[in-house]
Amino acid sequence: RDGFGMTRRKVANPLALAVLACLAEKPMHPYEVASTLRTRHKDASIKLNYGSLYSVFEALCRHRFVRPQKTVRAGKRPERTIFELTEAGTFELGDWLSELLSRPYKEYTQFEAGLSLLPVLPPKLAAELLEQRCEALEIELAKAESVDEKIKSKNISRLFVIEREYETMLRRAELKWVRELSAEIASGKIAGFDQWQSWHLTEDGGE
Repeated sequence: RDGFGMTRRKVANPLALAVLACLAEKPMHPYEVASTLRTRHKDASIKLNYGSLYSVFEALCRHRFVRPQKTVRAGKRPERTIFELTEAGTFELGDWLSELLSRPYKEYTQFEAGLSLLPVLPPKLAAELLEQRCEALEIELAKAESVDEKIKSKNISRLFVIEREYETMLRRAELKWVRELSAEIASGKIAGFDQWQSWHLTEDGGE
């Protein structure tokens, strides 16, 4: 286990978890897995590109979580290998997913890194940049609502897109918090403001 009590996975890429989940439904070839994830909008939660996908399949095969079932050819298309889940893969899927759902895990986000070094920037600039982030978050939320409307029109059950609801909740909470932080900095009411501002004062008294 790592320092946070999480199991060190032989194939740690979250895309591998998505592959295992797809193969739990039925044997598939990599292209079908990618199409399934995109159709279900899972690529919004799990980073997907074909280069990584094939590398993940190779790693899963190497650790015997999946295995080739058969090779097929459709018309003039190249041969495609269909993969199936092994018993070890079924266990890995259940164990990994159970751990992710049950245990909070420290994730080092880029925004958190930026916040930890916020005083490096002058207060006025920091407040302006946070306002820009608010504008970007509003655009993201508007786009998400548009996608959600399309999903609703397809009568997809909430259960199968629940991660979108979680992401939207996080974005709304972030927008509210960042807006309040920006206002606090702009008004000079944030604790430690005077010391922060003094670090960025020029000889003429300005920032």
